[in-house]
Amino acid sequence: MTASLALLLQSGLLPEGLNVSFKLVPAVMVAAMLAVFLSIGYAFRVADTDGMWVAGRSIGNVENGMAIGANWMSAASYLGMAALIALSGFYGLAFVVGWSTGYFILLIFLAAQMRRFGKYTAPDFVGDRFNSDAARAIAAVTTFLIGFVYAIGQARGMGLVGLYIFGNLGILGLTGYQSMVVLMMTITVGYLTLSGMMGATKNMAVQFVILIVAFLAGLYAVGYTQGYSTILPQIEYGALISTLGNEFSEPFVNQSYYLWIATAFSLVVGTCGLPHVLVRFYTVENERTARWSTVWGLGFICLLYLSAPAFAAFGTDLYTDNIGPTYGDPGMTSAAGDVIVVLAAQLANLPQWFVGLVAAGGIAAAIATVSGLFIAGSSAISHDIYANIINEDATQRQQVLVGRASIVALGVVTTLAALDPAAPIAALVSYAFSLAGAVLFPMFFLGLWWENTNRQGALAGMTTGLVIWLVPMMNEVLPAYVGNGEPYSAALAQWVPAIGSALIAVPIVFVVTIAVSLATEEPDMATKRLVRQCHSPEPMSKMQSAEEVAATDGGQVEGDD
Repeated sequence: MTASLALLLQSGLLPEGLNVSFKLVPAVMVAAMLAVFLSIGYAFRVADTDGMWVAGRSIGNVENGMAIGANWMSAASYLGMAALIALSGFYGLAFVVGWSTGYFILLIFLAAQMRRFGKYTAPDFVGDRFNSDAARAIAAVTTFLIGFVYAIGQARGMGLVGLYIFGNLGILGLTGYQSMVVLMMTITVGYLTLSGMMGATKNMAVQFVILIVAFLAGLYAVGYTQGYSTILPQIEYGALISTLGNEFSEPFVNQSYYLWIATAFSLVVGTCGLPHVLVRFYTVENERTARWSTVWGLGFICLLYLSAPAFAAFGTDLYTDNIGPTYGDPGMTSAAGDVIVVLAAQLANLPQWFVGLVAAGGIAAAIATVSGLFIAGSSAISHDIYANIINEDATQRQQVLVGRASIVALGVVTTLAALDPAAPIAALVSYAFSLAGAVLFPMFFLGLWWENTNRQGALAGMTTGLVIWLVPMMNEVLPAYVGNGEPYSAALAQWVPAIGSALIAVPIVFVVTIAVSLATEEPDMATKRLVRQCHSPEPMSKMQSAEEVAATDGGQVEGDD
């Protein structure tokens, strides 16, 4: 056994049962796929801020729906969701419910209104809606932090899947897993620094096709060849449940009812607060396109979400038959769970090139989401902090350069953190959702739907949400790096879990924001007209914002004083 292989086994980052030898055909397939991503990024490279941050507001509803799907279906969806269902059974369905339900709220309450607001970024909305550079800065830092935490899970997924394709090839003293993380993140950062949002969106459409074809083809092939299903594995997998044990199917065996509710709620509100999701509405021409692209996106997402439980069931059964008991001691490790989709295809004895296709889909999913995260994070630094706070006279060239430097910086810190991640993919991603739900979702919702929300209320609410999120993170995640891995306070971990802290945070943030807004001076009439314009039925031109319309026509609507 090589030293690097022993280190991987010891650290729990080598999935048991996964064939980690170099595979020529899958390697060529993945290399070609990555080359296509780089080529598209170069072909659609940008030099101005409109192209860098919002793709010139030129994306159509179907293409944007595909981009939403790829941007959304990260390694946490492609790999992590099946992993959670395989490892924790019924509890894993909280992720299916939370991640899909959030899009209905986006469709009804936020998509069209955000598009009518018509800025570049999520922090742009916060700063301009509440007339506060401090609020803009908090939102920008939160956006950067979300991108960092979220992307760690994607990098972990790329590293684990890369092991199957390229083998345990250590480079410069790194393990095979770490080498894959560095390689994949370098390629992702490379094309993003060239392309910005325009190239990222074009790539996301391609990445969606790759990931959904790979996932569904893998599911149908495993189901058919192993006798699990004949036509619809999404339904027929139910025949397996009785053989998988109560850990898979019985409610609340692995996690409590409270944690299920906390997790699902945090994922719903987190979906509505994620900057890289909301910025997709700024890339389209008008609010109608924003609504329809959300519908298309939800439809594309459901293709995978309705299939993940079936893949988890197939993979769990194959693991038990070929490797060992899925549950108990030792049971399936989190590393094996995180690649259960690839592992199922391998254990089903499908052709190596076909398993490589399934693995390539996981890499495409991770890269697509990292792209959205890094664009959102870099725009927060370049546009919201640098151009709006530090250097208000910044040229477009300067903003683009700072944005590209921010992408590189975010890529470096994410890569370093992913070399020794503290949790499975879906858990890492869920921390980001709790942050988005606690800090940003209340500001988006109240900012668009209650015109009396003011600067003081927003600052108080965002600060409260950030503090509530940080406390359980320090209680549960910090010990994984500087302690024995056990939470400092078991009671706090039970009632304010890091993975579902938004259940506690969001109601408190709403109350604080509303109370402080009522106790302080109302926003001026210009701000109220801006909010009303976000709900106006009157059409707007592609490059207009609600602020410009309200300023030019006075925003006079019935009820103005």
